[in-house]
This record gives sequence, structure tokens and C-alpha cells, in this order.
Amino acid sequence: MVIDMNVSPAFIEELQSSDEQLAFCRNQMGLYKTDEISIQSMKTLCNVSGIDKLCLLPLDLFQKGNLGTNEQVSELVHKEPELFIAFASVDPHREDALELIETAFTELGLSGLFLHPSQQKFYPDEEWMYPIYELCIQHNKPIIFHSGMSVRPNTVSKYSHPLRFEEVACKYPDLRICLQHFGWPWIREVCMLLLKYKNVYTDTSLLYFDNPKEFYHQSFGIDIGEHWIDRSLRHQVMFASEEPRLEQHRMIEAIRQMNWRESTKKMVLGENAITFLKGGCIHD
Repeated sequence: MVIDMNVSPAFIEELQSSDEQLAFCRNQMGLYKTDEISIQSMKTLCNVSGIDKLCLLPLDLFQKGNLGTNEQVSELVHKEPELFIAFASVDPHREDALELIETAFTELGLSGLFLHPSQQKFYPDEEWMYPIYELCIQHNKPIIFHSGMSVRPNTVSKYSHPLRFEEVACKYPDLRICLQHFGWPWIREVCMLLLKYKNVYTDTSLLYFDNPKEFYHQSFGIDIGEHWIDRSLRHQVMFASEEPRLEQHRMIEAIRQMNWRESTKKMVLGENAITFLKGGCIHD
């Protein structure tokens, strides 16, 4: 089972976005020329890349708009349950945030919660966020956070610095947390968190300067120790592409070419995602 843990639903044709919502998505993501794509075309891309499932991550931007709603991605999962997994997104500034998250988990059947501190403008370690984490624990649902730099317009990296997540990981050891993008450029800080907290995961959707293979070599072979992932962090790294910003087939091919054990590649490409989604033990 190969799972891509970071796919935006914003440009899926069957999302049935209005012209206004589509324009909003382009502006908020900085993808001004990106066109809609059909589910059938996504299936073709997955077949070419050897990917079985896509995790859809909508984003609620309170009083502005959304990059796909919880209801829209839930409908996509109902249409294509063999292809899609979907997370909810609720802007934590909403007064009814807890009620909306409860609805997303219990009525819409969504698999977790996605939050983007830099775009939703909050610090993840602030106490007013704690009830959201406690609700996720109550329902045994994981959280995916954007972490590190975001290339999206009008986002500020200070909200998503990896160290802003440590208190959350420490206070809530039963909360499964994914810090996207390896927290780039703060990759070593994320490695520290992975080493200390077994409830913390990360993913491989790093925005590259040159190409995925060379950037992974720089990030995973020079910026951190060449064998850190293969020997110490192999249970906590998940494959993710950030489609459509980054090309899925190039990202996964670069992962397959990494100098890791085949068993590590299997974990990164899917096994760790299953553990993250469903819960369970991380073995040494």
C-alpha cells in the first residue's frame, strides 16, 4: 500500500467549486495558472506513479473562504473510497470550531484534522488550542500541521516553527502529530522532535530548489546524517508530495532512489501512514 499524505483537493474537478472558490484557491495557494483535474486523470497519475491512495487536505480560512470544504472532501471519499482518504479542516478562530470538528469526525467520517498555523495565523502551543487537541484524542484522530516555511502568499513562518509544536507533543503523548515538509528549513529541529516524541511524525513534501532527488540528497544526506532516517527515524516519516504544487511522480521516484533499506522505503511509502491514521505502536 502506497499512500500520498499531502494532496490538495482545491483543483479537483468533481469538487464542483464555483468560479469564485476556484479563483480564491489559486490566489491563496499562489498557483495562479493551475487548472482543474478530473478524478480519472488523478487515477492515471497514481497508476503511473504506483500510488494507491491520496490523502486530501482541505483548508478552512475563516471569514475568507476555503480550499475545499469538509463536506466537499467527504463527498469525494464517498465517490471514490478506494482512492481517497480525507482530513477535516476547521479554522481554530471560529467560535464553533469544536462543534465543526465533532461533526467532521462523527457525521462526515473524516480521518483527522489538518491545520495550517502560518495561513490560519495561530501558534499551535497556545492554551486556547488545547481543547481541539483533546477532542482529537477523544476520537482517536491524528492532526497534520503545516510546519516550516510556506511558499503560499501572506504566510509568516514564525507560526509554524517546529519548536512551537514541542509543548503540544509533550503535553499530549496520545495525540498523533504530523509536522509536514520535515519542517524545512528547520530539519534538525524536526529530527530532535522525532527522536524525543514517538507520537510525532513528518513527511517528505519538501519544496525543492533544483529537483527532488538532489534536494533530498541535500536534506537527508548533508543537512542531517546520511543514515538518520534509515536507522533511527524510519517509523515516523511518511511519503507526501503536495500535489499539485509539486509533481507527484517526481517526488515518489526520488524517494524510491534513496539509499535506504527496502523495508524503510515500504514504511515511508505507506506502512507509517497506516499507523498514523489508525493508531498503534511504533516499534524500535
